[in-house]
Amino acid sequence: MRPAFGGPAIPVGVDVQVESLDSISEVDMDFTMTLYLRHYWKDERLAFPSASNKSMTFDGRLVKKIWVPDVFFVHSKRSFTHDTTTDNIMLRVFPDGHVLYSMRITVTAMCNMDFSHFPLDSQTCSLELESYAYTDEDLMLYWKNGDESLKTDEKISLSQFLIQKFHTTSRLAFYSSTGWYNRLYINFTLRRHIFFFLLQTYFPATLMVMLSWVSFWIDRRAVPARVSLGITTVLTMSTIITGVNASMPRVSYIKAVDIYLWVSFVFVFLSVLEYAAVNYLTTVQERKERKLREKFPCMCGMLHSRTMMLDGSYSESEANSLAGYPRSHTLTEEDRQDKIVVHLALSNESNTSRKKGLLKGQMGLRIFQNTHAIDKYSRFTRSSHPVKKDSNAFQMFEILMKPRISVVKKKGK
Repeated sequence: MRPAFGGPAIPVGVDVQVESLDSISEVDMDFTMTLYLRHYWKDERLAFPSASNKSMTFDGRLVKKIWVPDVFFVHSKRSFTHDTTTDNIMLRVFPDGHVLYSMRITVTAMCNMDFSHFPLDSQTCSLELESYAYTDEDLMLYWKNGDESLKTDEKISLSQFLIQKFHTTSRLAFYSSTGWYNRLYINFTLRRHIFFFLLQTYFPATLMVMLSWVSFWIDRRAVPARVSLGITTVLTMSTIITGVNASMPRVSYIKAVDIYLWVSFVFVFLSVLEYAAVNYLTTVQERKERKLREKFPCMCGMLHSRTMMLDGSYSESEANSLAGYPRSHTLTEEDRQDKIVVHLALSNESNTSRKKGLLKGQMGLRIFQNTHAIDKYSRFTRSSHPVKKDSNAFQMFEILMKPRISVVKKKGK
């Protein structure tokens, strides 16, 4: 039974000394802390006369025989009182009946964390103490010395967090079935170190994006090199994303690191799609060029290709040796000169077309190099017995070259 039963609430002062902050778990959203928890109250039933006014100290065996506050940790997952080499409990009774009750406890408690800005986040956690059975009408918990009631070891440090500050608060907690209870809070704020994530996440992801850009400088015909580089960077980015999410809880909102990693992944993936698009467009273009070459073969359906000398030093037999053309059609000196002039004009046109890189110019160049084709066309335009035009290449040559030949003839006249 509590002291002064039936009277006013018994005041119980509390102070805490934090020995260590052992771990912070983002996956389980909890923290583990080791602390010394001390209670102060007055029980007149334990008062004793003493001439020297000295207190008496007892171990944990006496605790089971007297009344002690029933304080517990709210939202705790695991907790225990250390018992090596003996129970870490101390009870000290003063002659006037004041009692000090101290114990060494390790507790794992829940901490609601917000990872929206992870890994640039700060987390605030709290350890809550409350009487389990006694409402505020029977027991009043309070911090014995205000903010000075919470003390910490200066050597406390964490690998991933910087401990910014500890502070205390108190308020009333209401339960619909039992009533109001005094609740004490130990609050502490943690700020995450960013350097670890720069080395393990941000820097490798940046390098993978830069590495994917290397494929832009590799020849598009080097298919194994570009494909292997693209697949390697994509798989590496997937591994980095999986590793980061493995150490995080499965939250339903987007974290800051998710935005960075997925944007990097999109860049890497687009570099692979870029090569696929280039390869497809190149294949389509080559297919079109192949069809054009099949439609207009470079030999133009004629045999005995020879290059005509521009200085006009060719024999009459060579000019009349076209297959299928009657040898009775001889050329006069005037016709021979017109042919030379026509050939010069066609040669200039072929050079201009070669510079422009047009298909029409390329076909004209191949036709111009055939002496017999020019001779045949020249005779066709002058002869009253036209030759049968039986090839697509000859028709194309006639359409392209007829206006220029007529202009050259006018200038000769």
